[in-house]
Amino acid sequence: MRQGGYLTTVRSSGFSRPQPLKSETEIEQGTRAGFECSAAALRAKLEDMFVSHLESALDGTRFEAGRIQSVHQGRPLWVRYDLNLIRKTVQPGDFPARSSSLWRYRELLPLPQMVEPVTLGEGTTPLLPCAKLGSELGLPELHVKDESQLPTGSFKSRGMTVAVSMARHLGIKRLAIPTAGNAGGALAAYAARAGMEAFVFMPEDTPIINQLESHLAGARVFLVNGLITDCGRIVREGAERMGWFDMSTLKEPYRLEGKKTMGLELAEQLGWQLPDVILYPTGGGTGLIGMWKAFQELRELGWLKNERLPRMVACQSDDHGERVARPGCGWRFHDAGCHSGKRRLRRRGQGRLDCGLDAAGCQPGRHRHLSGNRRLFRLLGKAGGGRTNPLARKDCRLQHGSGSEVSRSDPTRFAAD
Repeated sequence: MRQGGYLTTVRSSGFSRPQPLKSETEIEQGTRAGFECSAAALRAKLEDMFVSHLESALDGTRFEAGRIQSVHQGRPLWVRYDLNLIRKTVQPGDFPARSSSLWRYRELLPLPQMVEPVTLGEGTTPLLPCAKLGSELGLPELHVKDESQLPTGSFKSRGMTVAVSMARHLGIKRLAIPTAGNAGGALAAYAARAGMEAFVFMPEDTPIINQLESHLAGARVFLVNGLITDCGRIVREGAERMGWFDMSTLKEPYRLEGKKTMGLELAEQLGWQLPDVILYPTGGGTGLIGMWKAFQELRELGWLKNERLPRMVACQSDDHGERVARPGCGWRFHDAGCHSGKRRLRRRGQGRLDCGLDAAGCQPGRHRHLSGNRRLFRLLGKAGGGRTNPLARKDCRLQHGSGSEVSRSDPTRFAAD
């Protein structure tokens, strides 16, 4: 590892210490006043948590909510909610009266109700019809969900507002992350907002704009002569000595919950119905897994008008795809050469869809594997989906890596997010 010039500069002005949360202050006052209930009981009442527990993705082992947790035997933890209580507390018709923010779904997010979130104003992102492109592709109701309007320019804002909010709530002061781009900038921005230290490790060939974004937001940024997996190893090995908390993809439970709000928004924007197909620029897989988790929770709550869940398609650039085994179902890509700009997408037994696709804007070579690959493959199997290469490049051409796509309609109803 080498330090990258100005990138080792640390913001020297510092931040004021966050004020005590209202609930903590009231607990102390209540205890001194001799209230009959214990401080622990009062805290639980004030926080009004809908989280029941955390659950291991490996074997279902339960972990207590409200404590610092990371992984169980190297596998992620899922946040589980008291859905019966949520069903009695809120209904879909309540959301339009709330602010246009991902925090409108507070009952389905892990931060206790009385705790102020770390936010930069994450508004609901628009669902834009793409009539011209849809016509070219034979998809009459193709839509794009434009995630570039989020505070840090990509859907990474969703995960970080929730994860950093939970980290501050749990008393964590120092955060670290490996990144190949947008995640580092998002962590830097939200850590600065929270008054927390952030350490960002990125491959040395990471685009300069991403390097500057993290640095200018106040993070300590380090360039690593290697891949993002090498950055992850540095974060992991330095955790005990440096005292930072690892915010890597699926190494903590709460980024997934923020990404889940893409699925909640989609359902609300489409009148509590879901698209037939969702194409997602996958990266580490958190967003795809998060949306699927959202759909499962909505179905259990009984809020969906049609319980049929969408087909999920993982879109990756070539360097991702060549290292990932093909799931035995759904959409398949047949490569016609790395730079030909032409790929053939076909559904087994249903003919072909030929598209001219542009590779401009992709950054292959900086990833080695999907962090959530086991869970992702199971998800794709259940959802009848698969993985693609060229559509990742199509996504880059349309939105330069920051947006999304979505749609509605019969068998041609197509959605990407």
